[in-house]
Amino acid sequence: RKQMAPTIRLRHSAALMNHGSIAMALDLTLYTNPMSRGQIARWMLEEVGEAYDTILLGYDDGSMKAADYRAINPMGKVPAIVHGGRVVTECAAICAYLADAFPDAGLAPPLDARDAYYRWLFFAAGPLEQAITARKLAWEVPQERTRMVGFGTFEDTLNTVQQGLLGGPWLCGNHFTAADLYLAAQLGWAMSEGVVPERPGFADFVATAFQRPAALRAKAFNDQYLTSA
Repeated sequence: RKQMAPTIRLRHSAALMNHGSIAMALDLTLYTNPMSRGQIARWMLEEVGEAYDTILLGYDDGSMKAADYRAINPMGKVPAIVHGGRVVTECAAICAYLADAFPDAGLAPPLDARDAYYRWLFFAAGPLEQAITARKLAWEVPQERTRMVGFGTFEDTLNTVQQGLLGGPWLCGNHFTAADLYLAAQLGWAMSEGVVPERPGFADFVATAFQRPAALRAKAFNDQYLTSA
């Protein structure tokens, strides 16, 4: 049986100052690949600022489909996190979980003010990602069938995102949250691939989010391992 890749342990100074011991790093693990949606989860982990371990899994070496990883995620896909024995998969779920698990990071609004937060986090993970995937793969939805798909039409989806960004600078006003992170990641990738055209507000929103220190740290780590993906 193919074994998973060796653990790469990341040691964040902020986490060390908070907890006094790197042993806490063993409590939080990211399973990922540099060429995957795991980039979103890594960015979120960097925003949280807690120490975590990384296990890199390959597409071609069998490690992502190995039985020991499928015990964590039966889909055999990344990312996944394990935190204190709790398994979370799916990027939006990972973002929402981490925001709640580490509230001091301030990545989710108070419970009584999460209407926009929940709406846009899961709009980005649902209709927007569906629309981007369909356009990237040249899947055309017949006009008479648009009510069957969650995103309706590509144009309606982008119009909705554009409207959501009007109140700025972030989706929940002046406060950056996990919803902004997820939306920026989706838009940034789709724009770089030429799938989503430039619209007023899109480029500025993405560029501002991508310049956050946590986003830069996550990108630097990811770039370091791209050649081995």
